Parts: sequence; C-alpha cells; structure tokens
Amino acid sequence: MRTRTLGGLTVGAQGLGCMGMSEFYGTPDDTESIATVHRALDLGVTLLDTADMYGMGRNEELVGRAIADRRDRVVLATKFGVVRDPDDSSARGVRGDAGYVRQAVERSLRRLGTDHIDLYYQHRVDPTVPIEETVGAMAELVREGKVRHLGLSEAGAGTIRRAHAVHPISAVQTEWSLWSRDLEPEVVPACRELGIGIVPYSPLGRGVLTGRFGSTADFAPDDFRRNGQPRFAGGNLERNLAMVEALRALAAERGVTAGQLALAWVQHRGEDVVPIPGTKRRRYLEENVAAAELELTPDELAAIEAAVPAHAVAGERYPADAMRLLGR
Repeated sequence: MRTRTLGGLTVGAQGLGCMGMSEFYGTPDDTESIATVHRALDLGVTLLDTADMYGMGRNEELVGRAIADRRDRVVLATKFGVVRDPDDSSARGVRGDAGYVRQAVERSLRRLGTDHIDLYYQHRVDPTVPIEETVGAMAELVREGKVRHLGLSEAGAGTIRRAHAVHPISAVQTEWSLWSRDLEPEVVPACRELGIGIVPYSPLGRGVLTGRFGSTADFAPDDFRRNGQPRFAGGNLERNLAMVEALRALAAERGVTAGQLALAWVQHRGEDVVPIPGTKRRRYLEENVAAAELELTPDELAAIEAAVPAHAVAGERYPADAMRLLGR
C-alpha cells in the first residue's frame, strides 16, 4: 500500500477503525477481529485506531493482544476524553482537564500493553476546560516519551488553531464521507493551512454506503444504528437508501462495489487524508483496502457526488445531545 503523511507521521494510505470489533455493531468475535488486524498489517495497513471508551476499555485490550508480537509494524492511535458510566454505558460526559489526561494515558498504555502511543487524540473537546490546558498536558506526555504525536477529534477550526499553537497537532479525526461533509468549509482549510493530516472515520456512512442494508431489520438487535440514530430513524433511512441505489449503479459500471466507490471518493480528497473504515471481518477489510488503489477521473468524482448530494442526506449525524459536542 502507498503511504501518506499525517503531520510528521507516515502511515499507510488507509487505516483500520477497530471500534466495531468490541461494541456498537453487533456481537463481537475476538478471534476473527484479531485475524482481521493481522490481515490488515499484511496488506500494508499500518494505522490502527481505537479509543478508551470503545467497549469500556475492551477494545484497547483486544488491539493490544492483536499487536503484541508485531508492535513495530503498527502506528497505534487511541483517544481519551469521553467518559462513560460503568453502571449505565449510555451515560457519557467529557473531560479534558490535565489530571484526567494523565490518568487516561496510563490506563490506555496498560490496556494496550505498550510503552508508547503513536497518535493520541482528544476524543471530544471539553467545553469547560481551555484547549490550551488539555493540549499542554498532552504535550507533557510527548516530552516523557509516552506519546509520539497529538491529535484532536471532531474539533472546530478555531480550537484546532489554538491547540496547534501550544503543540503541533499531527491529525484531526472527524466523520467524512459522501453523506457527511460539514467539515469541508472550515476544518479542512484550517488543517491544510497548518499542515495537519485528516483522518475520516465512518467513510462508508456507518456501512450504509456499501449497499448491503435495506432496512433497520438488517441490523442486529444490539446494533446502535437501530436505536435512536437520526439517519436510521423514521423515514430517513429509506430516503438515504434511495441515493445508495444511484451509487450502486455507478459502481456496477466500474465493476466495483458501492462501498469501494464511496471509499475511493474519500481517498481522493487529498494526499493528507487517511480514512479509517471500520470492520471486524477479513472479507470486508480486503474489499476496503482494494478501494485505496482505485483511480477515479474528475468526471467520475462529479458523478459520485451527484448520486449522493450532501444536501439531500436525511437526518443529523448523531442525536441532539451528541451533536452539541461536535465542532467545538
């Protein structure tokens, strides 16, 4: 796989999101998930993405087991800042104070079974703590060798600039796909002005852009997509699936899947863009990785955008309480 640069960090052109291996997308299968991580590394994927809140820490533990004998082949990314109630996993808060940053990194290092994290993100910006305090504490971890590079997730352009003034930010992670393009007016230009890489999560529209789903009945009972997510609620999913049909028709003309076409569109956003499609199965991983090599012409890119126009997507990305934490 070709490589790309996130700030001063060189990684494979496509990464792997590990969240769904432990929670949110149906029943976990640790054996297949670990095999998927190993296959990803064999295919040239180097950036593995997790967070301390995924599976209440279980995802970091899983990733740690998967890379224990191949740590030198991995650019390991994790996140802190979203705090979940152990007695009610749906209850969440955000913390970015310096003391919490220190606690969080020690716990993540222990769960991951490593002495350093290559890319450490603040998962959501804490509105009650100045970003200068949070990033200042993260910078201390860099000086101590526990963290190599810093990142922010779902931060606004102004916050990104303030954070970068404290310590270089290598990557900003945010949702970016054909049906999530709200970062384009401000966040993308700010990152490019400052030389910060962009890491799109959910580049396949939480799986819908693959064309594999026809209704909420196709999701497992414990899949978060069927429980209060606006784009999957009411008549929104049906409206969004109509656009996927147009994408599938374009993909058929190219002899690829709708998911590969949607992912290739994200890959074409720039050489500073490294999407992290998530999967827990090797067969989908291999399909995703193949999209990293798919070349699209300007006419094809325009046709893809016309098939899934951003303004036509029905529903917000998250419920209202979660939306308030984005773009701070």
